[in-house]
Amino acid sequence: MKKPAIVKNAAPAPRAKSVRAWQRMLSGRRLDLLDPSPLDVELEDIAHGLARVARWNGQTKGAHIFSVAQHVLLVEALARAQSADLDDRMRLAILLHDAAEYVIGDMISPFKAVIGDSYKVVENRLLGAIHLRFGLPPKLPESWTKLIKAADRNAAYLESTRLAGFEEAEARKFFGPPPKYSAAIERDYLTPWPASTAAKRLAERVEKLQRN
Repeated sequence: MKKPAIVKNAAPAPRAKSVRAWQRMLSGRRLDLLDPSPLDVELEDIAHGLARVARWNGQTKGAHIFSVAQHVLLVEALARAQSADLDDRMRLAILLHDAAEYVIGDMISPFKAVIGDSYKVVENRLLGAIHLRFGLPPKLPESWTKLIKAADRNAAYLESTRLAGFEEAEARKFFGPPPKYSAAIERDYLTPWPASTAAKRLAERVEKLQRN
C-alpha cells in the first residue's frame, strides 16, 4: 500500500471573514445588533427610520407608504380611546412597541413564521435596549404587553381593510372583530403621510410623553 503523499508548505486554511453586525445611524451612532447598548439609541434615528419602513410590504393604497411610524401612532390613539386611564409610561411603551424595526425592518408575519425564532431573539435584544434608553423596563409587564397586542390587532384590522385590500371577513379571521373608533381617528391616521410628517409627529409625541 502506498503511503499518502506529504504536501510540504501547504497554505493554511483561510479564516472566515468577520461579519459586520452593526449599523451606522445618521446621528453618527453605531448600533450593534448582537449587543445593543441603550447609549447608542437615539430618538431621531428611530423616528427617521420608522417613517421610512413600510407596513404591509408597501402593498397599501395612497401616494405615500403607510409607515411603521404612522402605525405606532395609530396604535397609541386606539389604545387611548379604549383605555382612558393609561399613564404616560404605558403610552410610551405603546409608541415604542415596534421601535426595533428602525434597525431590522418590518417583516410580514408569514415570513416571520418561516424563519422561526432567530428574528425574535435579535428583535427582543434591540427592544430591551430601546426600553432602557427611554426609562422603561427591558421586559414589559404582561398586562402592558396584552394591551399593546390588542391595540396592535385593532390597528391591523383597520389598516388591512382601509389600505391593504383585505375583505372584512378576511380581516376578522386574522385580526379579530372590528374595533370601535372615532371618525377623527380614521380621518387623521388612515391616510398615509409623507415620511417627514410621520417622523416629526412620532418624535414630538415621544418627547411630549417624556416631558410629562
